[in-house]
Amino acid sequence: MVTADTRNEIEQSLGQVPSWMEDLAEPASDHSWGIFRDLTFGETELSPREKALIGVGVAAASKCPYCTHFHKEEARLADVTDVELEEAVTLAGSTQYFSTILHGNEVDLNDFVDETSEIVAFLEEQAAASAGAD
Repeated sequence: MVTADTRNEIEQSLGQVPSWMEDLAEPASDHSWGIFRDLTFGETELSPREKALIGVGVAAASKCPYCTHFHKEEARLADVTDVELEEAVTLAGSTQYFSTILHGNEVDLNDFVDETSEIVAFLEEQAAASAGAD
């Protein structure tokens, strides 16, 4: 249960104290609100739009209907379109798909890192060549 001060802050921020926040065990309840508040609503390096899209992708990949609903609503508040939401979910699924393949086939991480570095270098060269052609 959150302290009285935290309860007041949550009500000021959200208009109510969501029931699930009442289920947070001490001593983590006030701290949990701080993490939620600071990362979700605070000024960070990511825009609210970027944070919401990340939230949607993670929620979909972790198959959490609560988080999926929350982050989709958060994204809509940040003017994310339905098409962009679909793309974020598809990207999350694609990442999870390939992660399963990499883990299941026990691909060597060092080899993967080396190959990725080579791919990035190639793509950078292609972008530079394309920019020079303009």
